[in-house]
Order: sequence, then C-alpha cells, then structure tokens
Amino acid sequence: MKDINQILQDRVLILDGAMGTMLQRYKFTEEDFRGERFKEWSHPLQGNNDLLSLTQPEAIAIIHSKFFEAGADIIETNTFSSTTIAMADYHMEDLVYELNYESAKIAKKVADEFTARNPEKPRFVAGSIGPTNKTASMSPDVNDPGFRAVSFDELRIAYKLQVEALLDGGSDLLLVETIFDTLNAKAALFAIEEVKEERNLDVPIMVSGTITDASGRTLSGQTAEAFLISISHIPVLSVGFNCALGANQLVPHLEVLSAKTERAVSAHPNAGLPNAFGEYDETPEQMASQIKEYLDKGLVNIVGGCCGTTPEHIKAMSDLAKDYKPRNLVSLA
Repeated sequence: MKDINQILQDRVLILDGAMGTMLQRYKFTEEDFRGERFKEWSHPLQGNNDLLSLTQPEAIAIIHSKFFEAGADIIETNTFSSTTIAMADYHMEDLVYELNYESAKIAKKVADEFTARNPEKPRFVAGSIGPTNKTASMSPDVNDPGFRAVSFDELRIAYKLQVEALLDGGSDLLLVETIFDTLNAKAALFAIEEVKEERNLDVPIMVSGTITDASGRTLSGQTAEAFLISISHIPVLSVGFNCALGANQLVPHLEVLSAKTERAVSAHPNAGLPNAFGEYDETPEQMASQIKEYLDKGLVNIVGGCCGTTPEHIKAMSDLAKDYKPRNLVSLA
C-alpha cells in the first residue's frame, strides 16, 4: 500500500466531516447512551458521544462508512474527549483506554473494508486527540490569573494513555486537533514522542489549531505564524486549522501557514458560523465553492469538515478536489 507521504504528493486528501453532527441525527436518549452495560451508572451520560463507541458501535461504524462512501481518505476516531481529564465530567476516567481502543478498532475495520474494495484508494484512520476541557496556559479564574486548572505533566500523562490505546486499536495517524491552547498541544505532542520512542515506531502526526474569532488568534493569543513556530520542533505530517470559523474566514490564516511551512497544510472548517440555534446552515455547494478558493490558490494538501459538515459536504469537496493538484511539497522529511 502506498505510504501517506507519497499520496500527499499526488493528490489532495479528503478528511471526514463532523461525527457530532451525524450522531445528532440519531436523537439518542439517555437510555441509548447507557445501553445495557451502563444502565445503573450513577451519573447522567447523555451527551458523552465518545461512549457511543461502546454502547452504539453500529451507529459509529455506519457514520464512518458514510464518510468513506462520500470520498474521504481519512476518518477520525470517535475519541475527541477520550482523556481522563475530559471523561472526569462523567466519572469515567477508568474507561479511557477502552474508549480509545474500541473507537480505533471500529474505524480501522471500516477503513480496511473500503481499502480492500479499492486498493488504489487506501483509507486511513486518524486517532482524534481533542484539546480537553482545561487550559494549561490561562487561568479559568479572572480573580486569580496565576491559577491553572491543569498542569503540563497532568496533560502529558492523560494524552499518553490516549495515544497508546489509539495505536493499539489500529490508528494509522494521530490528529492533535482543535487546539485553542498550544501548551495543551505541546503536552500531547510530547506524549506522542514518548510513545514513539518507547515503541520504536514512526507514526504520522497531524496538528490542527483553532482560530477563535476575527482577531485571527487562538484562544491563548497566538497568531497563525506564532502557532506554527511553537510546534515546528516536532516532525509532523501536516499542520492546519479546523473548527471555530467557516471556510471563508480561514483563508488568510491558511495563506500564512502555506507560505511558512514545508509540511502539508490541512483545513477542516465548520459549515459556516452557527446560527441563533447553534446550527450550521452552509450547504455542501456553498461550502465547496469556498473550499475552491483554497484549491485555486494552492493552499492545502488535506481538506475536510468540522462542525455541521455531513457526508454530502464531504462529497462536494471530494468531487471538487479531484480536479486539482495538491499544494506543492518541497520536502516532507
């Protein structure tokens, strides 16, 4: 099978869309989230989407399949919040290894089925590593700016457990995504490097930050260039942006990355900005017409969708990207 580095030289790769958006269509109840196994759990579980890999695995597999059918080359595991830090909200810290392992296994099984059908288009699984719900470089308390809700070391330990389980379950890549605080991301990258060294393996890493508003900065105050510089000591497969903004608003930030890095550049924006009800209104056609600007300008190597994006959005991107060459990669070494 062709190595992902080689494929990136040949064509624009397509990442999947929003797992959460697709799960909302199922309208799962508290009982559905609990399943048989967690029937007696003493805390509410509705909204814990990662848990559905254990209680509704068929739904997760179907969603992965739909994104592959739409043209995705890479799907993300259902593990955005599967760290001990984020799972503490549900008192499920002890389930973290299993959540990551099973989610990766489900995704890998679907990916292997699609690759077997069409070996010319190998499919990959990216282990999704979210930012957690705590921030290492800012205080959550305005009256105590020196306070931190989490330490670098606590993050590193939590991420390491997640990384080990994602790899054990069969992830081909690791995606550190939706980064709003680069110090959190550095802890994740440090943990990945530890695991790579211990296991003597070289797993490709995708890194994707989040520009939170029109200021053009991450939540912890970095510009696109500052974000890039602060993670550039790690040998990554790609660097990019996702979430928070729609496709249009990402253009200037992708231009900065594209001009400043030899790595592949990725983008998986939201389907526009949320409306008053928190829903995303951009149609697949509207979104594809905006993604076209990325392709016309030669800014990206990997493109997909974040909040509000469905298989229809991914298909529109996939159909469009077929006619374009990827952004020129001088070196991926």
